[in-house]
Amino acid sequence: MPSHVALLTDRSLFTRLSRATARWAGKPQTFVVAVAVIVLWGLSGPFFGFNDTWQLVINTSTTIVTFLMVFIIQNSQNRDSAAMQIKLDELIVRLEGAREELLDLEELDEEKLEAIRQEFELRASKARNGKPA
Repeated sequence: MPSHVALLTDRSLFTRLSRATARWAGKPQTFVVAVAVIVLWGLSGPFFGFNDTWQLVINTSTTIVTFLMVFIIQNSQNRDSAAMQIKLDELIVRLEGAREELLDLEELDEEKLEAIRQEFELRASKARNGKPA
């Protein structure tokens, strides 16, 4: 079995489900379907007399979808961020002269990150002004 096929089957059910849902949710067709559902709901208002149950249907439906999508989006973001971090770490490791202590910056607290960011801002400012860093 090719290695990329093995990687696909090694993913958990939740990962496979969240990836598929995220891909599906991000398509223009999905947006069109969502708009169509809202339009149909709105047009059905006179038939149901714009009653509380009619309003509750859309409120409950959209709340449930939003609640579940938060977890799907967060899972996708977490995986994307982790993959990007690994790729950046690989580049840092491979670059000669790179500071390997920067490999796990995402694990530092805000104050330490801010200090490093300020250091890089100072270096950038000096470089723009033609001074050596």
